[in-house]
Formats: sequence, C-alpha cells, structure tokens
Amino acid sequence: MSTPPKHFRPEPFAYHEVIELDIDSLSNLGAGVGRFQGLALPSSQNKEEPEPPASKGDGGWVVFVPFCLPGERVKARIWKNEINCSQADLLEILLPSPQRQDAPCPLFTKCGGCQYQHLAYPDQLRWKQKQVGELLMHMAGIDHPVEELIPSPQPWNYRSKITPHFQKPRSDKELNIGFLANGSRSKIIDVPQCPIAMDELNAALPVERERVHQTAAQGKYKKGATILLRATATGVHTNPREVVVEKVGNLTLHFLAGDFFQNNPFILPAFVDHVAREAAVGSRYLVDAYCGSGLFALSLAHHFDEVAGVEVSESSADWARQNAKQNNLSNLTILTASAEHIFEEITFPAAETTVVIDPPRKGCGSDFLQQLFAFAPQRVVYVSCNPSTQIRDLKEFAAQGYELRTVQPFDLFPQTKHLECVVTLERA
Repeated sequence: MSTPPKHFRPEPFAYHEVIELDIDSLSNLGAGVGRFQGLALPSSQNKEEPEPPASKGDGGWVVFVPFCLPGERVKARIWKNEINCSQADLLEILLPSPQRQDAPCPLFTKCGGCQYQHLAYPDQLRWKQKQVGELLMHMAGIDHPVEELIPSPQPWNYRSKITPHFQKPRSDKELNIGFLANGSRSKIIDVPQCPIAMDELNAALPVERERVHQTAAQGKYKKGATILLRATATGVHTNPREVVVEKVGNLTLHFLAGDFFQNNPFILPAFVDHVAREAAVGSRYLVDAYCGSGLFALSLAHHFDEVAGVEVSESSADWARQNAKQNNLSNLTILTASAEHIFEEITFPAAETTVVIDPPRKGCGSDFLQQLFAFAPQRVVYVSCNPSTQIRDLKEFAAQGYELRTVQPFDLFPQTKHLECVVTLERA
C-alpha cells in the first residue's frame, strides 16, 4: 500500500484502501455521496473533536467520490479521512445509473473544469436546485422553496472567456497548455479544445497554442503564464488591456478584455431581467454596490428614478461612467469609494431604496455588511456565483430583520458544479 502523506488521518480507512459503496446523492461540489455501512467509529474521536454524523445511526460513514451518480455502486480508493467523512477517487463503476451518459470530452475526469458531463442536462438542473435547498437548510437553518433553475439556452460552447495556462517549460515538447488537473493544485492538463468554450474560442485556440510553443522553443519563458481568449461582438481578443464591446439587451458595454464580465452571454439577458424585476418592487432608487463596468446599474436604470453605482476600482468606475454616457443614461451616477466607505455618499432614502450586490466568490466581508445594515435599505438583491458563501451571509441578514423572499438559481455554468443564485431579501 502507498505511503500516506505526513498529516494523513489513519482512521477509519487506511491510505489508498479500496472500498465498494452505493452512491445516493450529489454534493454541491459535484461529487457523489455514498455511505459505508457497518463501520466502527474512529478511535481517535475525543471530546475535542465533534462526533461524526455516522455515529448517530444515519446510515453509515460518508464518503465523497467524484464522477459518479446517485444509484450507482462503485469501487473507490481512499485518499483522505476527515473528522466526519472521507474522500476517495473513483476506480470503477460496478453498477451504472440509467442516467449516466457518455461524456463528449475525452479529458473529462482528467481536467478539473467539468464535473457533470456524464449527467444529462435536465438532471443537472434538478440536482443543482436540490443542492441549493440543502445548503439553505444545513448552513442557515432556512426552509425556503428554491425555484427551478433557469437553464442556459446553450449548454455547450457557451463560455465567452477562457484562460488556459502553463507552467515554466522544461522543453517545448513537455509543455502542457490548459487547465488544472482534477484534484490537483499544480498539475496542468493539456487542453487542445474545450467543449464548453464558444466555437470562436476553440477556433482561435490552436493559433495561441502554437505561438506559445514557438516562444517556449526559443527559451523566452522564465516562468509559467496565462493565455486570455475572450469572444465578444467584435471578435476574439487575446490582449487583456484591449478594449472590447459586449451587448446586453439594448445596452452596449465597453470594458477591458481582462476585466471581469459574466462569461455566458446566452443566458445573460434573462439573468439581468430577473434581477431588474426583483430590484424594482416598491423602490424608486437603486444602489449597485459592486458595479464594475456597469452591467446591473446600467441595465436596471430605466426602472428607477435615480441609480448610484459604487465601485472600489477607479478604472472600472471610469468604464461604467463612459458606458452610462454612451448609452444616454442621465439618471445614473457612478461613485468611487474605498471598501470602508461604500455608502458614505449615498443620500437616497433607505425605505425607498434597493441595493444590488454581486460580490466575489468569498462573499460579503463583515465591514461591507456592517455598512449595508447601517444604511438599512428596504430591499436587497444578492447575486452570487457561490451559494455557500451567499447562504452564510443570509444568517447575518436574518439577524438584522431581513426576510427571504425568493431564491432563483441560474445555470450560467452547465456541465460544472457552479451556478449563479439570485436571492431577494426585504426588511420585515
């Protein structure tokens, strides 16, 4: 048996021990969830470590196994034991699920980008909806209906931006250009084509790969690097400082190719329309607290008397101002504020104001939430690409007297574990 890592917890399974188990659900991280039956509790459990769920007679010790489906029996190899669960690699499907389908990408299970190519798209949507509901209950104790996921009109070839990367080349022949391998923080899988990237990107990718190989052959790379490919209405762009144009509904937005912008243009109109409908209920004023280049602030402006977009990045704020001017939006003001003073210049009456927030994956910081609660808007529309951190923050909103109105997930990232969730909250 292989030598375990230095800090490997030796119970309840040995390192690389092979087990068989039945999979009964999917975690929000995209892994199959199985329970190993008839397992004695680890002897290392003590008063300092919480008792694992398996000790409460709930059906067995939990084991997470990627790339398998509910209803399957699998053979798996343990690589990590945690306090109340274990992590394993899939070795073999002993009994496949009727829902299993062939993944179109030959790199599926090797590349870490996708988790659900083996699951039909309607089933992906149903499981993601269930996962959001389970997170609400388990993380925040909230029992609230979750709306059916709004599907992407295009479940394949939808990504408008990809960023393949590579490590410092040893030689041109050993150069992998692609994405992180499944379960690795450093190994790069060579990806010549990506089935979730737009056709335009896949057409441009070979040229960029050849350019990198030629430069590597000349010994010009002293370290690894990242390639940018972004497809917009004006073509495919590879320079992160290049100005690009994106159309959303009747709006035309300019920003830098390397800047953040939602990467699924096919679902974006429905996504923005939902945020607009939720934000406009009973409010005359809007604050977009993470406005970036102005997607929500500009898209929602015609629903409100006045709109203020707040952005901590001066360059992003400049693009938002230019976009507002070019789209003839006179009721919109873009403010630049430090993270500690987001609402300092906002003079809207809180009782008639909605705040839209779309924070990074880590969610809202405590400083931001304190400012938001001090401002006390009547309505908050919280957009998140990470339901776990979003739901963590919902407990803070509940403590401040906000009630949950709607939970609407959108599948901006088909074939993957990721989704966007729009939550509407209102002061009781």
